[in-house]
Amino acid sequence: MAAGLSRRDELLQIAGELFARKGFRNTTVRDIADAAGILSGSLYHHFDSKETMVHELLDSFQTQLFIDYDAIENSELGPRAKLEAVIRRSLEAIDRNHSEVAIFQNDAGYLQELDGFEYLTARNRRFRDLWTQLLREGIEAGEIRADLDVELGYRFLRDTVWVAVRWYRPGGPLSGDEVADQYLAILFQGIGISTTTKES
Repeated sequence: MAAGLSRRDELLQIAGELFARKGFRNTTVRDIADAAGILSGSLYHHFDSKETMVHELLDSFQTQLFIDYDAIENSELGPRAKLEAVIRRSLEAIDRNHSEVAIFQNDAGYLQELDGFEYLTARNRRFRDLWTQLLREGIEAGEIRADLDVELGYRFLRDTVWVAVRWYRPGGPLSGDEVADQYLAILFQGIGISTTTKES
C-alpha cells in the first residue's frame, strides 16, 4: 500500500489509473480487483460499483479545483493576473491529479449521460463561464487585446491547457510550474523573436 493511503484510497488510486489508461468503459471491476491483488467480490466491500469509484474521483477533484478557482476570481488580482492564476492552477491539476483530468477529458461525454453525473455538465458550463468572463474583463481593462474573439480565445485556452494531460507526465523532465511558465510566456509573449533594424 502506498504510504499514507487507506486501503479504500489505494483502491481508488488504482481504479483511477486504470480508468485514465484504458478508459472507463473498457475497465472492468475484475481489472481493478486484479490490479489490487484481490478478488472481485472483495472490491464490493468498499464500493458498490465502478461508477461510484469514478464519481468519487471526479467529484472530489473538481470540488477542490472550483474552490481554488473561486478564490482566484474573488481575489484582488487584475483580470490578466486572474487568468494567469487560473491557467497555472489548471496545469497544476494535471500534475497533481493526472488520472482524474485524463478521465474527465476522455470519458466526460459518456459519463454525463449516466444518472448521477449531471453535475459534470453544470461544471463544464461553470468552467466556460469563468474563463470567458475573465477574458471579457481583461479586454475591458485593456490588459487583453481588444480584437480577441472571446469564444475562440476560450476554446484555444481550454484545449491548449487541458489536452496537455495527453503528453505531460508527472515526474518528467518538466515540472508543472515549468510547464505553466512556458505556457504563459507563449500565450502573452508569443513564440516569435522581436527584431530591430539598426541604421548603418
